[in-house]
Formats: sequence, structure tokens, C-alpha cells
Amino acid sequence: MKNPFFAPGVLLFLVLGGCFGPYHVPLLEPMFPPSTPRQVVEQALAAHGGALFLDPRTLQLEGSAVFFDAATGEVRSRADDYRMWREFERGRTVAHGADGKVRIIARQGEQLLFEVGYDGKTTWTQNGIMPKVQADAYWANNFGFGIIRSALDAGFLLSFVPPRMIDCHAVSLVRISDPGGQETIFGFDVESGFIRYMAFDSERGFHERIYDDFVRLPDSGWVQARSVSLLYDGVISNTVSWETIKIGQPIEPTIFTPPQEQE
Repeated sequence: MKNPFFAPGVLLFLVLGGCFGPYHVPLLEPMFPPSTPRQVVEQALAAHGGALFLDPRTLQLEGSAVFFDAATGEVRSRADDYRMWREFERGRTVAHGADGKVRIIARQGEQLLFEVGYDGKTTWTQNGIMPKVQADAYWANNFGFGIIRSALDAGFLLSFVPPRMIDCHAVSLVRISDPGGQETIFGFDVESGFIRYMAFDSERGFHERIYDDFVRLPDSGWVQARSVSLLYDGVISNTVSWETIKIGQPIEPTIFTPPQEQE
């Protein structure tokens, strides 16, 4: 069977349009093997580390980030020290809401650019405790990736949407609907199975994430995207570059302690 990538018409399409037109790619449709959305998700979970990816307990990431001004296109700020701590809970059923625990700190040198944290009940920033209504809206605009770990659980619906190219990689797209009807689209690299794309509707706009520069940790088999770009309504908001990755290691409890409780 001939590889469809090397058919003259397809090759010309890839050179002239595939890498510059990231939306529906009908000419590539024959290359996707016949499978179900569930099989695609199963392959992706296995590719990212299997049982460990489903239940990592904790994740600690360190790197840098660039933030852009949507109005001007200029770089708004750079964080040369960007850190995230995460504690996970299995059995998540709501795609776009806070779960587990999280804290993110962004610094430029000695200057704190921002921080945000969630201890399972309370959300705070560098300015103090965030009211619950505001916090719920904030997390609804930002949380979404973790629902992939529950996608095969009872109550979730999986369906294909048309495939596309993401940064010149052929991607199979699956819509994941949680038990409450919230939808998230995930894009899976058809060669590696890695998650290259995620998208969902939010109050801030149509939120997309593009993942790249994957690395597999030798001791655990965990696969991490070291580059993550966030977009709203097609406009890039920020790009994060991760350099240090720790999986399943204990996190000091004070990391997830709201500020007034630390005093």
C-alpha cells in the first residue's frame, strides 16, 4: 500500500498549504487508520505513560514563559522563573473547573509578576483571596487538560471531529463530553499518539493550547510537552517552556496554603 504522504498531489498540498493552513485537511483523511475515538484516546494515554499518566499524584514543573499583549502583538512580560506545582485527584467529572490543588508563580529576576493558587477550596493570587464566583470563572477559563484522564470513565461521550494539521503534524481530533455536557477537543498526533492540541469554549474566548517538544522521562516513561502555547480566539496569549519535570514526588504542604493561613 502506498504511503499517502508521497502521492504527488498530497505532497504538493503539504508543502504549499498543509503547514500554513491548520484547519480541515480532507486530503489526509485516508491516512488515518480505521479506529474509534475510544481507541485513539486509549493509544494516547498509553503513549503518555499509561498508569502513571492516569494517576501521577503530583507534578512539578519549572521553566520560563513569555506573555503577549493582544492589542499590540508586543511582548508584555517575560518570566525567567515560571513554576507550577500540582496535586491530582482521580475521578474528575467536570472538565472546566478547579480540581485537586495547584499553584503557579511567575518571576522576572526578583520581581514577582504574578501567582495563583488553589488548595481544593480557596483560590488566591498575589493580591489575596479571590472571591469564589470570580475564582470559578477564572478556573473555567483555564482548566481543561486533566479531563483526558477521565475520558474513558462511565458517563463520558467521545466523538470524532474533522482532522487537521497542527504545526505540520497530522492530528486526529476527538471531542470529549463530560457527564455534565461540557466539551473539550483534544488533538492526537497520528504517528506518536501524543497530545498536541486541546481546545474549548470559555468566557474569555475560544481557548486553544498547542503542545510540542515532547520528552520521555527515562525512569518513569512519563511524556511531557516542554512547550505549551495558549491562545484565545486565535490570538496567542503566552508560551511556556518547561525545563525541569518531577512526577509523583512529595510537595511541601505550605505550597498549597493560602496566604492568610501562612501568617
